[in-house]
Amino acid sequence: MEQELGADEPDGDEGPRPEDEPGTGIVAAFGRQLKLVRVAAGVERAELGARLGYSASSISSYEQGRRIPPPRFIDRADEALGAGGMLKVLKEEVARAQYPAFFRDAARKEAGATALAVYAVYAVPGLLQTEEYARAVFRMQRPLLDDDVIEQRLAARLARQEIYDRRPAPLLSFIIEESVLRRPMGSWPTLYEQLEQILLISQKRNVEVQVMPTDREDHGALGGPFSLIDTAQGQRIGYVEVQDESRLYTSQPAVRVLESRYGIIRSQALTPRESSAFIEKLLGER
Repeated sequence: MEQELGADEPDGDEGPRPEDEPGTGIVAAFGRQLKLVRVAAGVERAELGARLGYSASSISSYEQGRRIPPPRFIDRADEALGAGGMLKVLKEEVARAQYPAFFRDAARKEAGATALAVYAVYAVPGLLQTEEYARAVFRMQRPLLDDDVIEQRLAARLARQEIYDRRPAPLLSFIIEESVLRRPMGSWPTLYEQLEQILLISQKRNVEVQVMPTDREDHGALGGPFSLIDTAQGQRIGYVEVQDESRLYTSQPAVRVLESRYGIIRSQALTPRESSAFIEKLLGER
């Protein structure tokens, strides 16, 4: 879901802008590296742009760290300039700069996870969101996000859903509060499309979606949303996020607390089959 523009696109500073916050230095570092490689190869910006299908102003924006280049551009620029991998080696770090700073470490862990467990309280988890639902979530944020930042974060969120195509497939578990599934984020049609996507993804063999009904008298996780991430190295990490602040827990005592809470609410929520029936019922109420 990367943003990529060709030669027929309007001239200007194309591509998402890196956010003005800690962690975006990698974008500026890549830009300097790109310029050094280009100059060493004796290639002008306009010439490189013509080879790759980008405007000279786009190349300038990438070199000055004002825009985040898409992964495909980095691959093609490395080859066109004979960089021998000097640009490609930064590709993953540059891609992570699309995420808000508080989520970057979690995004890195999530990308290589063997299993994920996500408890959602306020909105549908990002890994399940449709494009329109995700855009509505970003548009509602306060302070308001610039349009280009919204598109940047949207592309990054949708790119995370490539996790469903990974092999071996990671085990994914989601527990979603009923209130989330009744909130028409953006619009009622947006919500209904979102519910249909949840049903579709829940049919995957490696995915379980459970609904926590609001009429439950017992609830084992009233402290807010959280996630558990199993890494390829056999480590389980806890992730908690609230009000644009986040924390990764690696100590066993802290992780065990989150594990026990997830285990409890998993038993208190509807089963995956009951949850699918519940969501189908919500769709039938249209």
